[in-house]
Amino acid sequence: MQKVLISLLTAALLLAGAAPFPPEEGAPEPSAKCAVLVGPEGQILYEKDAELRCLIASTTKLMTALVTLEHAEGSDRVEIPAACCGVEGSSMYLQAGESYTVEELLTGLLLASGNDAAVALALHCAGSQERFVSWMNEKAAALGMTDTHFANPHGLDAGDHYGSAADLARLMAACMDEPALREILCRGEAVIHGQYYGNHNKLLRLCPGCLGGKTGYTKAAGRCLVSCCERGGLRLICVTLDAPDDWNDHIALYDWGFSRFVKADVTAALRYSLPLFGAEQSRIGLRADPLPLFLPKSAELQLQTELPPFVLAPVRAGEICGRVRVFRDGEELGSAALRFAETAAGKTEEDT
Repeated sequence: MQKVLISLLTAALLLAGAAPFPPEEGAPEPSAKCAVLVGPEGQILYEKDAELRCLIASTTKLMTALVTLEHAEGSDRVEIPAACCGVEGSSMYLQAGESYTVEELLTGLLLASGNDAAVALALHCAGSQERFVSWMNEKAAALGMTDTHFANPHGLDAGDHYGSAADLARLMAACMDEPALREILCRGEAVIHGQYYGNHNKLLRLCPGCLGGKTGYTKAAGRCLVSCCERGGLRLICVTLDAPDDWNDHIALYDWGFSRFVKADVTAALRYSLPLFGAEQSRIGLRADPLPLFLPKSAELQLQTELPPFVLAPVRAGEICGRVRVFRDGEELGSAALRFAETAAGKTEEDT
C-alpha cells in the first residue's frame, strides 16, 4: 500500500460530506444578528446564531414561489380577485379583474416583492391563504426546516411566522434547484403589462457571481437577505437576518468563502503504473475515477493506494485493478477505483 501526503495549496479538491473543520477562521464579522454561509451539500462554512428563530419578512416569498410551482404551471392564467388588491406593504399594484400568468405573478413576487402577488398566487393554487400556508409548512418540514413556521404567504410580521438563517439557506438551495425560479431570481428587471419592475436584490450588480436572491424588510424584522453566488464552479449560499449592512455582509462573506474553500477533483492529477508481465510492454498505466471533494484550501490529505505488485496480460482498458482512498486527519473522506488506462494483449506462442 502506498501513502501520499497531498496539500490543497497545490491540488484543488471538492467533497460531498467532508469531516467537520473549523469554520470561522479569519471570517469577517457581519453586522447581522444571525448569519450563515453554506457550501455544497449544505456544509456550513460560517454561522452566527444560524438556528435562532427570527422574523424573516419577505424572504418568506421564496417558499411561496416554490410551493406555487408544485401546484401551478407558469403559463396558467390568474384573474385577480379584489381580495388581492391593496395588501399592506410592497406591491405589484394589481388591479381587480386583470389577468396575469403565474410566471408574471412570480416575477412580481420575487423582483418587486409584491404582497398582492403572494395573495393572488395563494388563492389561485389553494383557494384560500390558510390552505396554501399549510402547504408551505408541509414543504418546510420536507426540507428539514425545523426552526421555521409560516403564517402567511407574504412575510408580514406575525407571532407564529418565523424562520432561521440555516433554514432559509435550505430553502434557497431548493429554489436554485428549480429552473423556473432560478431564471426569475437572476433577472435584473422586468416589464409586465407595461409596468416596470426592478429587482430589489442589489447583489446582482454589486457582487461578482451572484445568481439571485430575495430581500426582506419590516421594522420589527430588520433587513433580511438570502442570496446565492457562484465563482469558479463553486456555489455558496448566504443568509443574513436583521442586518443593518446586509449588502456588505454578503459580499464580505462570499469573498472570504471563495478565498478559503475550493472544489475540484482530487484524483485528476494522479498518475500510476504497474509492472506488466506476459505482454510486449513492461508496464501498464492506470487512471483513477473522479473523486469530488470540497474542503478548505489549506487542508492536508493523505492518499492510500491499494494495488497488486504486478499484473499479468491480457488486460483491458477500464477494468478495475485497485483503489485509492483519501483521508484527512485520520478520517476517510472517500475512495475511487483505479482502472487500466489501456488495453494490453498477452504474448502469443510465436512471440515467445
